[in-house]
Amino acid sequence: MKFWRLLVLALCLAISSFPADAIMAQTGDAPSQAGGNAGTPDRQLLVMLHMPPSHFRPDSSYSGRYADDFGHRARRRIAEDIARRYNLQLMSDWPMPTLGVDCYVMEVASTESPARVADILSHDSRIEWVQTMNAYHPLENSDALYALQPSAKYWHLSEIHQAATGRNVRVAIIDSGVDDSHPDLTGQVKLKENFIDGNPYVAESHGTAVAGIIGAIAGNGAGIVGVAPQAHLMALRACWEVSPQLTQCNSFTLGKALNFAILHKAQVINLSLTGPPDRLLQRLLDAALAQGITIVGAADPLNADGGFPASYPGVLAVTDAESKHVPKNTLTAPGHDIPTTVPGGRWRLVNGASFACAHVSGVVALMLELHPSSVPEQIRRDLAANAMASTDGGPAEMMDACAIIEKSAGRCLCSCTAAHAPKAIH
Repeated sequence: MKFWRLLVLALCLAISSFPADAIMAQTGDAPSQAGGNAGTPDRQLLVMLHMPPSHFRPDSSYSGRYADDFGHRARRRIAEDIARRYNLQLMSDWPMPTLGVDCYVMEVASTESPARVADILSHDSRIEWVQTMNAYHPLENSDALYALQPSAKYWHLSEIHQAATGRNVRVAIIDSGVDDSHPDLTGQVKLKENFIDGNPYVAESHGTAVAGIIGAIAGNGAGIVGVAPQAHLMALRACWEVSPQLTQCNSFTLGKALNFAILHKAQVINLSLTGPPDRLLQRLLDAALAQGITIVGAADPLNADGGFPASYPGVLAVTDAESKHVPKNTLTAPGHDIPTTVPGGRWRLVNGASFACAHVSGVVALMLELHPSSVPEQIRRDLAANAMASTDGGPAEMMDACAIIEKSAGRCLCSCTAAHAPKAIH
């Protein structure tokens, strides 16, 4: 008993000696951070410091921010020492328990080469790894509307929805902000989070358009119908609009959103964006795939392999069915003149691989409703087996969503008679 009294007393003294900002961190507040697009991103590095295994950490119930991690302050001091030693400015940090690291953003002095500094830092034994900051961008070319939806004509959405609507399937949209007050999206977004530091969550065009294609309300007498109108959308803002024509993301913001999606048990992750290969994002994609999460990425038709993350092993690569150049091992889906939601309760036509990607994420949600235990590789095989010409004269080689759902459901919906009903897959 004496030992336990001494232990309790020691803990009380330790807690009472913590500075005010440490106590704030323990109550669940996020660490202080500069903006996700603050400073000069092309001069920034991501520095990873090792985090102890979760069963040794008091914050093992982690939900997305620093909580009761006493070790974080020690790692922060290490990061500050690294910044001083190498003449860097410490900009921001975020825990990545999915990978067992804390991620620190540091900016290189204007007189130094970021690549050279990264190489020097890579030899510091305190650092798990270091990389330059990469930039990403969406692939976009510039019920009243149901008849105008290519998915309604070529994919027979109304028939498909007799078998599946994506009910309760969790789809993470890692993109710019989603307007969850839009008449076609009210109640569809079940979880919303912002990963752009110093920049409040706002509704933006690209994210709202992607969300509408995946999960717009069916039967409300307005606008469009989502491919999976009863999916649970997770609107994770990791990209921001610089202008109406330019949306950007980076390694750090995307990494935080991917980490959050994994921890909050997303079943589908939609990545309607492209950029260079990135070690942090690759590690997080591996972690998501290992947990059975299906990842759908927009393939850049101007890139021979589709670009990253679409070309990464395990990711479903998708591009516009009307694209003149389709990268190898890439699915095609409607991506031209697509009516969808935009902020302010409006709709407009959009074009590009970003929106083809959203269509396939919706189809994956339908498949997971019918077969919740499906693994990403099985879903890939089922989709690839039905990448054929549409039965209604749609663009050549466009994925045949109706055939896919017919096989998943094991019954006819739009392209066969009851006497020739397909056998259910899985």
